[in-house]
Amino acid sequence: MNYKELTERLVEKCIQYGADEAEVFLQNSRNLSLRVRNSDIETIEQADSIGIGFRVIVDKRLGFSHCNDFSDKSLTETMKRAIAFAKLTTSDENNILPTDKGYNKVKGLFDPQIAEISMDKKIEMALELEELAMEDKRITDSSGSRYVDRETEVFLANSNGLSKSYKSAACSISVGVVAKKGDERSSGFDISTMRFFSDLDPLPEIAKTAARRAWEMLDPKPIQTQRASVIFDNRVSTRLIGGIIGALNGQRVLQGASFLGDYKDKKFASELITIIDDGLKEKGLATAPFDGEGVPKQKRTLVENGVVKNFYYNTYAANRAGVKSTGNASRGGYTRLPGIGTHNIMVPKGKHTPEDIIKETKKGLLVNNLTGSGLNTTTGNFTGGAEGFWIENGKILHPVKGLTIAGNADTVLRGVDMLGDDLDMSRTTITPTIRVKEMQIGGV
Repeated sequence: MNYKELTERLVEKCIQYGADEAEVFLQNSRNLSLRVRNSDIETIEQADSIGIGFRVIVDKRLGFSHCNDFSDKSLTETMKRAIAFAKLTTSDENNILPTDKGYNKVKGLFDPQIAEISMDKKIEMALELEELAMEDKRITDSSGSRYVDRETEVFLANSNGLSKSYKSAACSISVGVVAKKGDERSSGFDISTMRFFSDLDPLPEIAKTAARRAWEMLDPKPIQTQRASVIFDNRVSTRLIGGIIGALNGQRVLQGASFLGDYKDKKFASELITIIDDGLKEKGLATAPFDGEGVPKQKRTLVENGVVKNFYYNTYAANRAGVKSTGNASRGGYTRLPGIGTHNIMVPKGKHTPEDIIKETKKGLLVNNLTGSGLNTTTGNFTGGAEGFWIENGKILHPVKGLTIAGNADTVLRGVDMLGDDLDMSRTTITPTIRVKEMQIGGV
């Protein structure tokens, strides 16, 4: 079936049935997930899914419906249902569909090798990864190893003449293990996720990292409540940056629910903080030629040297704000309406290695796991549970668990005084190790 022609034809049908504007979003996916544990294959799940979502506007009223049955009867009933729903909703002048027919060329979206590799090979990889992680004598139990891959085709057309499509793929492999000491248990995990199969991290490297993360947290010691430096390693610094990203959401700004709403072109954080949203990054896990409603994705600087440069919008929020969409409509599939989200977020690396940052810390906490709220997008304040390692005189002394860390927006964001050079390019949010000069640390 020619899905491009189908989406275009269905847009015309929506107009014929009474829609003023119409969008058809078709998604065709193949998903594989397999899990092994203790050298046994626990699950193999492979599923193909396809469906269509109809978004229509009638007298500035929005309606939406979806189906996964491509028979003429089902498609007709679904689009008529969307139109009927629209007539029941409240009129909103900001309900419009995109008109930008542009199409950015991007590289590294689809790897045909992923589907060509045999199931036996993928199972063998998962088994081997678990075996390698269990070779460390300090590891006592396996939480399992998992291989996942996905291929997706997207076709989108609307009544403003847009007709676009792309095909993408990604794969990942991960392992979790447990280390014990007496009655104490500590778990470790590592994952590699890539667009191209050949780019996956070496299995011995993944296994070694997962094992180390398990045994290095055994035998934690308590510390007193105090103020000291806090170092967020590059896995958890995303929680710090994520709160900033959430506050730059144009819809939140319009709702008055962002602590950065009044900071356009103003400084709010350390000059070390620059944040880039790149929807066109080669082989980026969130890269695509267009967003969830057909607007071309972009590469944009959101924060530059601690100054808010841009907010991000989908078409609806942009229309409310009197600006153009930034190509940041997110979509969770054909069953969802577009929301707002970022693409490949990156904080450019700093000048210091993580080891340098530790050596430069007289007293502080190196955080490798966070629980709780993190950086609040409404207030900018930070609170959360933490575990990691205690540092004194530039050396790691011992692991610590059960702590809390907290600070207000000024203390935390303006207090960033060192950035690491350790970027993990395999993520959608890429952040280095970040040190905050001083925060409140709750211990015993």
